[in-house]
Amino acid sequence: METSGSLVEIGANRCFGGWHRRFRHHSATLRCEMVFAVYLPPQAADGPVPALYWLSGLTCTDENFMQKAGAQRVAAELGIAIVAPDTSPRGADVPGDPDGAWDFGHGAGFYLNATQAPWATHYRMHDYVVHELPDLLESRLPIDSRRAISGHSMGGHGALVCALRNPGRYRSLSAFAPISHPSACPWGQKAFSRYLGEERDAWRDWDACELIAMARERLPVLVDQGEADGFLAEQLHPQALRQACAAAGHPLELRLHSGYDHSYYFIASFIEDHLRHHATALAA
Repeated sequence: METSGSLVEIGANRCFGGWHRRFRHHSATLRCEMVFAVYLPPQAADGPVPALYWLSGLTCTDENFMQKAGAQRVAAELGIAIVAPDTSPRGADVPGDPDGAWDFGHGAGFYLNATQAPWATHYRMHDYVVHELPDLLESRLPIDSRRAISGHSMGGHGALVCALRNPGRYRSLSAFAPISHPSACPWGQKAFSRYLGEERDAWRDWDACELIAMARERLPVLVDQGEADGFLAEQLHPQALRQACAAAGHPLELRLHSGYDHSYYFIASFIEDHLRHHATALAA
């Protein structure tokens, strides 16, 4: 069996002078094999570069962002690596949704540390993204400890929570159409009740709108949201995030875009803005 420190390369593609590389490894945190992708810009050939950790949404894998967002050209210009983990633990031994639904279990880890059986054994995506994966990459690839984090939908929720729970860990933060207030939406309520239990006090530690009030770091947040997003009213609640940030004095730039939906067409339209937002902070 692979050790937790071993990386097996399963693919490599030349891209804008750098390399898109996919790896498999055994995760000690998740107790299963995981696949992730890394884009290394041309500057990585000369020494370690900073990294943007991208967290994808429900049903996605490491491949969605890398293939659809069109981020590599600007990342190559700016000298930023992009790390795209999977969205959940996977494998025959990892429980999924008992009813086979797409919005829980495999592909829907919600970037938290589960406390309830049978999920607690494997579903510890928060610790994997925040600690295990960066520690592994910073020791094995030309990536240094300057970190930024972003994500989409469930991954936007994950980016917000990872940064808010870990002051000093990231230099910058952004999100596309994040699930801003998961305690108040069907996707979040389903995930939280199973992963964390029915006691709602435990949910507060994984809800950005709750964490904002007690945040020990006021990292500026850039959020883009499409106004034609079919999930906007029921699932995403960006206005709750705006209200929480205003009440706490937390810097937030929430940009609403007419006609844009929840798709990667939306992400591709504004990803350059986010990369430049992160590059400024990573260079400081």
